[in-house]
Amino acid sequence: MGIKKTRVSFLINFSLSILYIETLNIIYMVLKDALDEVQEVVDKWICEHGGYWPPLSMICAVMEELGEVAKEVNSIEGYKPKKSKIAVPNLGEELADLLFSIICIANHYKIDLGKQFSNIINKYSTRDSIRFS
Repeated sequence: MGIKKTRVSFLINFSLSILYIETLNIIYMVLKDALDEVQEVVDKWICEHGGYWPPLSMICAVMEELGEVAKEVNSIEGYKPKKSKIAVPNLGEELADLLFSIICIANHYKIDLGKQFSNIINKYSTRDSIRFS
């Protein structure tokens, strides 16, 4: 009787593992499609507005936007409040600006961010699966 329970338990765990993997694959496909679409939107906008900057200028834009993200986090967390009393936290907008700048670099170098993101999640899932538990 113990062997039957072990087999059933194994089959249930195996089935759940397969379901989990299939669910992740669906999420990756949806995310890849979304990132592909975002990369196309950014590329179209950039091409309609003068084209991509030189790579080092794009890196500077990323650094500038990252600095603005840091400034927002410092303000939100109370470490360095903004000088203006009417200043509204804009972390979401600054993160979107940063993402736009990063996508510009990816597009310039023809990098498929959807594929790369899927690869990085797989890497984290295997290498760091218990690291952050």
